[in-house]
Amino acid sequence: MTDNRVSPAFIADERAMLDNWLDWHRETLAVKCAGLPDERLRERSVPPSTLSLLGLLRHMAHVERVWFRRVLNGEDVPLLYSKADDYDADFNAVDTASSEEAFAIWRAEIDAAREISARVPLDAIGKQQRHGQDVSHRWILVHMIEEYARHNGHADLLRERLDGAVGE
Repeated sequence: MTDNRVSPAFIADERAMLDNWLDWHRETLAVKCAGLPDERLRERSVPPSTLSLLGLLRHMAHVERVWFRRVLNGEDVPLLYSKADDYDADFNAVDTASSEEAFAIWRAEIDAAREISARVPLDAIGKQQRHGQDVSHRWILVHMIEEYARHNGHADLLRERLDGAVGE
């Protein structure tokens, strides 16, 4: 697996630390998906779980969009994947999904998230509530690190089952 991640500095201000850890975790997901064709990225390699690397990638694009564009920035953008018929469509509807398209969408959502995040102070409150609660930018960044860390653990297991590749 190609690994182009930049390790976060051991000493940095809060903003740099949060941004660097989030970027490290974003790139960890890319590392876990690297070099696999669509059919392997779609494969649900840890039954009975329906998780796949492509599903994780699609889910994280959805999460980036919701937290940064919708909640933090107040954009009225549609969800990436229809949740009406299947709440987990981002995870489940991968049988014919294109990894090229999923990567492009994910990268575009990361670019939008970085641009929004860069111009908003950590203490800023999102323009939309979540579950009836105000949410700070700082909370969103910490949550995103947690979300990627959890799903990167899933990605570790999925990738190891697919081809034996392991790594941090």
